[in-house]
Order: sequence, then C-alpha cells, then structure tokens
Amino acid sequence: MYEAEMNDSISSTETLPVEIRKRFAEFRDQITARTLLPWGEHCTECVWPTCYTSCELYSPRIDGACRQFVDGMVRIDHREGLSPYVLKIRFKQWAKLWTVGNLHLQPLSKAVRQERFNIAVGAIGRNVPFPASVKPRVLQKINYLRRCSAENAPASPERPDYFLLECFNPNVTAVTLTFTIRLRDQPETQPFQKMVSVPPGYTRANVPFSEISETVDMAQPFNVEIVPNECDGTILYFGLMDFVRERRESKRENKAASGNKQFKCIVWDLDNTLWEGVLIEGGSENIRINQNVVDVIKQLDQRGILQSIASKNNYEDAMKILRLVGLDDYFLYPQISWEPKSRSIFQIAKSLNIGVDSLAFVDDQIFEREEVKGAHPQITVIDAADSALLPHRPECLVPLTAESKNRRKMYREQEQRETAQDSFKGDYIGFLKGCGLEVGIGTLEHTNLKRVYELAQRTNQLNYSGNRYLESQLMEIMSSRFLETYVIDCQDRYGKYGIVGFAVVDTREPRLLDLMFSCRIQGKRVEHAIVSYLLKRFAGSRNLDFYANYRRTSKNTGAGKVFEEIGFKFVADNDGVQSLVFKSGREIPDDHVINVVVSVANRQ
Repeated sequence: MYEAEMNDSISSTETLPVEIRKRFAEFRDQITARTLLPWGEHCTECVWPTCYTSCELYSPRIDGACRQFVDGMVRIDHREGLSPYVLKIRFKQWAKLWTVGNLHLQPLSKAVRQERFNIAVGAIGRNVPFPASVKPRVLQKINYLRRCSAENAPASPERPDYFLLECFNPNVTAVTLTFTIRLRDQPETQPFQKMVSVPPGYTRANVPFSEISETVDMAQPFNVEIVPNECDGTILYFGLMDFVRERRESKRENKAASGNKQFKCIVWDLDNTLWEGVLIEGGSENIRINQNVVDVIKQLDQRGILQSIASKNNYEDAMKILRLVGLDDYFLYPQISWEPKSRSIFQIAKSLNIGVDSLAFVDDQIFEREEVKGAHPQITVIDAADSALLPHRPECLVPLTAESKNRRKMYREQEQRETAQDSFKGDYIGFLKGCGLEVGIGTLEHTNLKRVYELAQRTNQLNYSGNRYLESQLMEIMSSRFLETYVIDCQDRYGKYGIVGFAVVDTREPRLLDLMFSCRIQGKRVEHAIVSYLLKRFAGSRNLDFYANYRRTSKNTGAGKVFEEIGFKFVADNDGVQSLVFKSGREIPDDHVINVVVSVANRQ
C-alpha cells in the first residue's frame, strides 16, 4: 500500500521500457503471500510536530505533513506485476520511504483487492468537495486509520522468507539504498541495516527474514525505512516492497520446458572440465587449465551471466589453483566439498536468490549430471564436452549492456556484505571495522554551503546544540577569523553517504560550539571519530583543555552519551546548555573503527 489519499498523479505504463515491465511481472508466480506495508514519504530527521515550525525546509502537503517527494508518489498501474502498480518517486535530499511494519501475510489475490480498495478510498478523499478547512482533517484521518489497521494486523503463524524490494533505476549511475528496520518504541536498541546497490536497470533484492531477526526482535512493533544515499532529485521506480513467502512448489518449473528461459548462472565442475586432470589424484603439478572453457566463462561473464562451482575437492587446494590462474574472482559462492552436487546446486541458487531452473550445470561425468537432474528436474545439465557451445545456446544469447558487465561486481559486493555481517555475531565494533568506514573532513565553502544549511535545518537526533543556522549565519561563520568549520562526509566499502555532518569550533578557547550529523550514520561511531579527531587537534597537539557545548533534548539524549564515553566532564549549565571539558594530558580514546581523511592542508 501507499499514501493513495495524498497522491493523485497517475502515469501510463508506457513510460516504462517494455523489458522493465516484463521484469516487474516475471516473479509473480514465485510468491504465494505478502504483507501490505503502508508506505509513505517521510523525512530522515523528522521531529514531528515541532519541525513544522522550526525547519525552513518544511513544505506542506494538503494534509499538513511535509512533502518529501518532489511529485508525490506517482502511480503507474501494472496489473501483471507482483505489485499491481509501480511507484515513481523523485527524492529530495532528506527524503525516505517509511512505514510501520507488520508480519501479517495475505494471499496475493487478497492483497491486490486490498490495494485497490485503498486506492479507491484515497480517490474519494481527494475528490469529494469537502470544505477547505475540513479536507485536510479527512485525509489525515484516512491515513491514520490505514496505518493503524496495518500496525494492528496480527502476525501470521508462518514467518516470511524474506523482505523483497523491486526497483528500476533509469539513471546512468548506480544508487545505493540503506534498508533499515528499527524497533518503534526502543530507538536506543541496535537497528538492522543493509546496503542495497541498485545499478542502472531493474533490480530485485531480498533480505532474508532470518538475517533480520538475528538483530531485531521482530515480535516487537517495528518500522521499516528505505533511504537513498546522495540522490537529491534522483528518480527511482519501486514495485513490491514487502515481506513475502515464496511458493514451495514453484510454477516456474513448468516454464522451464517452454524454451523461453535464460540462464542466470552457469555452475562448473572442475576436474576434467575447467581443467584437465583430477586434482586429488595427480596434484596441482599435473593440472592443465582448459583455455577454451576459460574463454567461455569470460564471454558469458561479459553478458552478465554469473558463474559458480560445484566440485568434489578440497576447498583450499582447488581455490589455490584458481587464484594462481586469476579465475577465483569469477565464481560466486563456490561449493567445493564432498557433498552431493545436488546439494551444492541448491546452496548456490539460494545464495544468489535465483531459481534452480535458471541454472545450468556443466560436468564431464554422466553420474554427476544424472544425480543433479534427479534432485532438480528443472535444471539444465550439459556435458563438459559441449561447453564450447554454451555462448551460442538461446538461453545465453542476452544483450551486452553496461548493467550486464557490472552484474558480477554487484553480486560480489553483496557477498562481501554478507560475509561482513555474518562475522558480526555480537562483535559490533569488529563488524564496523570490516565495513571500511572513511570520514572526510573539509571546510565550509560556497560549494557546500547549501548542503550544510539543509543539514542544520533537518538534524534533530544527532544535533548536539539544537542550532538551526540560516544561510546568512553560515556565511558569517565562514568569514570569521576565529571560528573553524568542519564539513564531514562519509563512505564505506558499499557506497557513499555524502555530506553527513558539520562542526564549528571557537579556536580562542577552544570550544566545540556545534556538532550535528544526519541520522544516516547513526550507530556507525562517526561522532566518536570526529570528537576524537578534534581532541587530538587541540587537547593533544596543542596541550589545551577542550570544551564542548551540549544542549540536551529528548531526541539527542542517546547520542549525547558520546561525550561521557570519550571522557568529558560536566562544568556548568548555562540556560540549558551544558558546558563540558576534556582536560589536556588525558589519553584520547580511539577505537580505530574509522579512517579520518583531512582534505584541508592547514589542518594537521
């Protein structure tokens, strides 16, 4: 569902390319049930209702809420899709898709009927000629009741398999989305977060429910957020965004016989297939790589067809050879063990989140091919002697595009994320270190003043002073001789967050007057890294006591613990603003989670 009562824009399905419309429709038979999350537009820094009067960027909708999507949520009806419509959204810098969560799974047919009912009610609310003073309240009430209905829907006895996200990116560059699930009434608890890379073209991403529930107690009320990183004005198209349960006996197996499918992944045997010889018998010195097979692998890789391995071998011995010949990076989720190859095939399909019917298995032994075929009748098995013909098969004749060339890279990045997340297991600092977080520090300039102004207007939970600077005030700060400004950006190995923070230090004392961050970096210890950097700059290298201003609010209390954790002490309270001090000579804590890169020459 979406905020139908707040959006009256409808666009033709013809605005979507034909191949994209097909992609939004192709997964329908795989899903048996879904939730109905009531998605709406929201602000990453919302402090309703006070921000409606305190934020200069507040732009009212008809119901009084803040408009965060430039054109609202433009509906493109698409009855053949997994969702009966696609939503076209043009994001402002601070916008996010947001919804209250539930785990109430409904059959697809019932969900579609509910979607249509919601759209009809929204249209009535918009079009009935209520008095101007009444209509906003009517629309607010409709929206409120719809959210309450979703919020109170009982969880189904069966849990969903995963959260499914469909997205079409019409832009020439990839967009990174931050997917977050956090407990509604316990904001201090650790949320579940995952980066989703959306390259140009269609993307279907899923987040396993088991992975989410390891971090968040899904029996508690929760919210779901999808936030694009660095995409002010960027347009994205969204299909289904819901928890889903997959059909156990897939109808797609029947489609495999139609001859219209395409291979998404080729699974290769190793002995007497990728190389000549048997590794366990003759050792690596008697192995010779089959160059014809290597050429086929590289050709299919360029077309965006993924590669993996199912081989009965010792993992380290086989991977050592692949690394020596520079082929190890071509294979995603390789299954090299003494398990039956049918189990390896199943694990590869599960890891890649694709159907077994979209795999092809290449092996030189008829026994192995028949064992796999017996367990997975829908799979295509190919004799290794025929592997040179693979690029010419109809299932492999796919167009060569920029998206296809990057497909392996995208899956490789996802594999790295999952490895980093799996290694977390309670060691959150260790997990963050594996993310490769890097913070850049520059000064306030005309080129970034607009972005900092928006940051000052929007930040709440991570705003330590409560100041909301006007552009004219920022201009004055920029020209001051004794005020140093710090404009902070952030990135990790999965993507860029853009400008996420701003600090002001009065060098005469020295004193931290302002420190503010976007909620997008909450929990990543960026604030710890910046405060430690400032302490090293002043209390360390100059041997000065370093002071900080902190105005405690109901929103920033949790974030304010950074001062206590680092070692600041309370000095005084001046009209609600606490004065804190870090004495020179003390050891400056640094957990070495984040690499700080200073881009200004005079800052050592």
